[in-house]
Amino acid sequence: MNELARATPSHPNARRPAPGHLLVDREIECLIGTAVRPVEGAGAIARAQLQASSLDLRLGPVAYRIRAGFLPGRTPIGERLAELETSRLSLEHGGAVLEKGLVYLVPLEEELALPADLAATFNPRSSTGRCDVFTRILVEDHPRVHAAPAGYHGKLWLEVAPLSFPVRLLRGDRLAQARFFRGEPALDSDELRAIYARTPLCYVGDRPVPIEEVRFDGEGGLELHLGLRDRDPSGWRAQSHTGVLDFGREGAHSIEDFWEAVHSPAGHSILAPGSFYLFASRERVVVPPELAAEMLPVDVDIGELRNNYAGFFDNGFGWHDEPERRGTPAVLEVRAHDVPFLVEDGQVFFRLRYFRTSGAPERLYGAGRGGTSYRDQDLTPARCFRPGAPAREGPGARAREGPGAGAREGGNR
Repeated sequence: MNELARATPSHPNARRPAPGHLLVDREIECLIGTAVRPVEGAGAIARAQLQASSLDLRLGPVAYRIRAGFLPGRTPIGERLAELETSRLSLEHGGAVLEKGLVYLVPLEEELALPADLAATFNPRSSTGRCDVFTRILVEDHPRVHAAPAGYHGKLWLEVAPLSFPVRLLRGDRLAQARFFRGEPALDSDELRAIYARTPLCYVGDRPVPIEEVRFDGEGGLELHLGLRDRDPSGWRAQSHTGVLDFGREGAHSIEDFWEAVHSPAGHSILAPGSFYLFASRERVVVPPELAAEMLPVDVDIGELRNNYAGFFDNGFGWHDEPERRGTPAVLEVRAHDVPFLVEDGQVFFRLRYFRTSGAPERLYGAGRGGTSYRDQDLTPARCFRPGAPAREGPGARAREGPGAGAREGGNR
């Protein structure tokens, strides 16, 4: 197997190739039309899809309902799809509702023709995880999800499984993002410690956390903690029987129509098995302009729960030129497994791994975008929710004009 494919940012235990970096926005833009291009019949890739060090990917025109998810390998994806397909839904015009608990496969509007020295890795966008929509990118003839090996030429497919809410999706909605890298971009523990000594990467209150109080794990990860105190509500729990979530419409729904507030006056909370929660980190996280970061899923020895979908943090997350204003809490997506599980304030809850980029991007994370989903978020659900709205709004029509038209921008990060 190609070494770049084995040692993606999401697989830090793999043997490390030569030091490398993630590409930033101006370099990704240069790939458009050659290494990254629209599939036949799709609209042009818009500059609005470019983030600081990632590229948003668009849903294609149809969603195939399948009996089970699968890993690509020797069997071509199209052949496996023919075996597993039970029905198909058009995502054109008003879109379609994907029911919770079912699995769908959607071709994406972008395809890759990567050069031999360039690989790609993929993540759900943050709003995708906060809506509890499980997604995985599949590529042909590659046994790992969320990865395209160096030199890959071919289509991209997105496996989609809504877990808490039925979700309305349209062609062009953006549920996943791509990163492109050469070599091994992940920082090791010594590199991360040296950067932290110069530029603190997490704050509590108005003060940076002293480096002697920070725990760096052996893989270059920064251990961070759950924050329940000094927040009310301290979290949100997904309701069980809701209406349809209109994923791409900013401010379409009241939070209270889909979420129940969690209160933790004693600084702890008991999670119900199978329920989905949103919490926030105790620390305010900083990602300097020349770095990116990834939240790693919780280790099994931390607890019997699932924490996050390996969320990605673009350059500039929580960054501010004035040090005392730096830092943004990370939103945590959590599901307990088989038994009720108590979590408490200050508990080690996740790890953040940092990556070199080729330099600072032209536009840092959230530049030019308003709203709390960006620089000033605290415990913020996805952008399809509006805080405090009294009435539910129906899904309505979100028809777009022409094939591959883009999602509403500023939308679901």
